[in-house]
Amino acid sequence: MTDRIVLAYSGGLDTSVAIGWIADATGAEVIAVAVDVGQGGEDMETIRQRALDCGAVEAYVADARDEFAEEYCMPALKANALYHDKYPLVSALSRPVIVKHLVRAAREFGATTMAHGCTGKGNDQVRFEVGIASLAPEMKCIAPVRDLALTRDKAIDYAERNSLPIATTKKNPFSIDQNVWGRAVETGFLEDIWNAPTKDIYDYTDDPAFPPVPDEVIIAFENGIPVALDGQKVTPLQAIQEMNRRAGAHGIGRIDIVEDRLVGIKSREIYEAPGAIALIEAHKELENVTMEREQARYKRLIQHEWTELVYEGMWSSPLKRSLDAFINDTQEYVTGDIRMVLHGGKATVTGRRSDVALYDFNLATYDEGDTFDQSAARGFIEIYGLAAKQASARAERAGKPVF
Repeated sequence: MTDRIVLAYSGGLDTSVAIGWIADATGAEVIAVAVDVGQGGEDMETIRQRALDCGAVEAYVADARDEFAEEYCMPALKANALYHDKYPLVSALSRPVIVKHLVRAAREFGATTMAHGCTGKGNDQVRFEVGIASLAPEMKCIAPVRDLALTRDKAIDYAERNSLPIATTKKNPFSIDQNVWGRAVETGFLEDIWNAPTKDIYDYTDDPAFPPVPDEVIIAFENGIPVALDGQKVTPLQAIQEMNRRAGAHGIGRIDIVEDRLVGIKSREIYEAPGAIALIEAHKELENVTMEREQARYKRLIQHEWTELVYEGMWSSPLKRSLDAFINDTQEYVTGDIRMVLHGGKATVTGRRSDVALYDFNLATYDEGDTFDQSAARGFIEIYGLAAKQASARAERAGKPVF
């Protein structure tokens, strides 16, 4: 029986050419698997047919939009996941769900090897291959661009020689990856980090310098998950899509960053994530209202580690699963409403309410009705500062500066 290889297929030049390239190099049959994670663009049936026209013996399309939103984006929201405190893991979150469907297809169609279109310089090769090793350790993995020296020029030449049904003459200067959680743009003139991004780079967001009138939205959360917008119930996917539209109209979620890749390279990336950034801002503020102080302080450490693990392709690691358990426990009381104004590139929280808030008006107020016993503060301060006081006294006795 001829070996079969499952290819993560996007419908673009490189993965379309890779179908025949892999077959020629290995003698195996290629099964193309396209996963819809809300990236938009071409119809998925068009992409499936292109894979068949390029020589795939089977072409499989998975609609993973709701799955991606619920099982991948929502955990990231609960973790307030921002790599370098800016990047909401747009590409990193999509790779585990794509791998999941690659493994499922490989087992369904009897494949022994999986393939992806990543280069040897990026993070995604790690995310794909570690993910495959975690879910299907018996499977082999190849990367045509990296392992078979499939350069873009070779890809264009191969496509033209074989009359493949894809555009090959117009070279897009950018590398673009997108899904419902956001959009990533790199390469081209952006590789000179002095160059400012131009208007044509953006697609999910409008120019924040010329915004429409301010847009006020009330986001309702239950256990850390958005469940309604302005009183209308929404699924996680619908919440992200609607906030992409509304926040994107105000240019919210534009990110220009030089980030540290796992392979040791510093890379300049442009991201657009209007819905993700607005939802994370709202979620963080609701946590401020509902989460106990020490729990919140420790969660900031945990969510940082969670973000690093996911960025580095360790979605299925035991540590990440343990961190999930902690983060999910912290969301028990993250329920309530956040009022937010979207305008001019900013998502500004203007109101908070929750039936399970730890904010107590009578304790916080300086006006009539104050229930806080201010006389207790003196003793608290004396005890709280006792250790520092003793350390300073010792330094003075030793003839050393206090600080």
